[in-house]
Amino acid sequence: MKELIIATKNEGKVKEFRDMFSKYGVQIKSLLDFDEEIEDIEEYGTTFEQNAAIKAEAISTEYNVPVLADDSGLEIDGLNGAPGVYSARYAGEEKDDQKNIEKVLSELKDSTEEARAARFVCAAAVARPGNDTFIKKGFCEGRITLDQRGENGFGYDPIFVPEGSNRTLAEHTPEEKNSISHRKHAILQLEEWIKEQAEME
Repeated sequence: MKELIIATKNEGKVKEFRDMFSKYGVQIKSLLDFDEEIEDIEEYGTTFEQNAAIKAEAISTEYNVPVLADDSGLEIDGLNGAPGVYSARYAGEEKDDQKNIEKVLSELKDSTEEARAARFVCAAAVARPGNDTFIKKGFCEGRITLDQRGENGFGYDPIFVPEGSNRTLAEHTPEEKNSISHRKHAILQLEEWIKEQAEME
């Protein structure tokens, strides 16, 4: 496999994948590299794996090329795994990080420390024409705080403290966060697979 499409319009994410896969001779392109505008794909799945596969398979089928897509979010034990696949729109149809944070803090205001156990989850799917879709998952375990802290990051980072730390992800530098993130762990598993593919060719 010499070329892989990353199903995203996020340049930062594309750079991360490009840097990682370049040593294996895999050329990375994003949805921004297509001549025509690629419409957003409806994510109707009920799991991260399903949503990642839906995105990857839709574009792979349309253009007959290998495609990688990921889906991620936050799971909280005391909320029975919510917000889960609805993480980005937990407080409403419009994406609003602050409202999502406020909703989570409100729902956990009287909860135990055990109920605040949480994890970020990332599912990364690779769809290839004529082959089964390949999926790997990465996790970042931690807990939800009583209030938000920090200015870095995005999403739920200001209320999530990763295991082994007393700082929220929003209090970590981008480099620190990237070294322990759920996406990083999923990517490391993908890297092993890409390496195997390169050795087989």
